[in-house]
Amino acid sequence: MSLLENLTLVFVAGLLTALATGVGALPFFFFEEISDRGNVALWGLSSGIMVSASVFGLLEEGLAEGSIVDIAAGMAVGVLLVVVAHSVIVDADVDPRQYEEADFKKLVLILGILTVHSFPEGIAVGVSFADLGLEGGVSFLGFTVPVLAIFMTVAISIHNVPEGTAISIPLRTMGVSKWRMVGWAIFSSLPQPIGAVIAFYFVTIAREFLAFGFGFAAGAMIYLVLTEFIPEALDIGAELPRGGKPELVGGVLVGVVVMVPLAFI
Repeated sequence: MSLLENLTLVFVAGLLTALATGVGALPFFFFEEISDRGNVALWGLSSGIMVSASVFGLLEEGLAEGSIVDIAAGMAVGVLLVVVAHSVIVDADVDPRQYEEADFKKLVLILGILTVHSFPEGIAVGVSFADLGLEGGVSFLGFTVPVLAIFMTVAISIHNVPEGTAISIPLRTMGVSKWRMVGWAIFSSLPQPIGAVIAFYFVTIAREFLAFGFGFAAGAMIYLVLTEFIPEALDIGAELPRGGKPELVGGVLVGVVVMVPLAFI
């Protein structure tokens, strides 16, 4: 397959993960709201999925491609990128209802926020396709797709569903229409196909940095889980019995149970 065809496949995989975010808004077509208990469990599910995908997918594959030092360096840079990006947008206050009327400065801010949260996941998808076309993969539409790529695409897609729900909850309280909630949920993950293509192209021309790339994606995603997903879940569950910790732990365990078997397929 040509490079353009490979890049197209990787872009489509990243786009599928973005579209999965829109699925998270669909429950609001049937229910007016989601309980705090359910919301906490969803954040736990996302956390379990992301950590499992990082450890059993990215880091394990990284060890097969390079040294622990390469992976550690990549993780450090991945965390640093998220920290720096957050320091720039930490005081941002974006109202989704104003997206359409936003001026250029506001649009840049919005895209920056979305990139911080979604770009590392796109990178994870992109680097997982590094062995695209090589032996040992799964045949699909004329492509030989690495098993890791399938694993990561499924993992990020499943993770994006509850994330789309979390995004839709405040939009619902603001009176945003149901179909617009779907649209904004998908919009929030659009950096993922872009990140996937960039990461895939980079590791294709500079394969010696592949272990670094795996570490980068894993570090950024694990850091987001520890500093955003779990704190957000605990904040939402503050009024629940035991602070919502049982729901959070239960969600994490379900996420791990769902993803670990896929790592050994």
